[in-house]
Amino acid sequence: MEDKKKEIVEVTDDGDVLDSPEENNLLVTFTRPYIFDGQSYDSIDLKGLDKLTANDMIAVNKIMERNGTTMSMLPEMSLEYACLISARATKKPVEFFRQLPPKDALKLKNRVINFFYGGD
Repeated sequence: MEDKKKEIVEVTDDGDVLDSPEENNLLVTFTRPYIFDGQSYDSIDLKGLDKLTANDMIAVNKIMERNGTTMSMLPEMSLEYACLISARATKKPVEFFRQLPPKDALKLKNRVINFFYGGD
């Protein structure tokens, strides 16, 4: 009998096939399906972070200042910053990120922080 191996491939929202799950370190996989506006999500791809500019970061800082939440010397380390910058990167409403369950919200925050402070 012939051994058949199943190959698991990961496909981005744009239809690009990734060689391995490790290739997309900006993919945040949720602990369980997340329902937002009647649609179920297993993950969110933050690859749009690569396309952001310093202007986007400044705009997020200004939003946080208007909301009275910028109290840190490093606002990009906050959960709110992660939600706001992820919304810009994915073109999803910020409410998508603010309504994530706590474990998934922290995964998102850690992925954003790693994007900014991780090695090249």
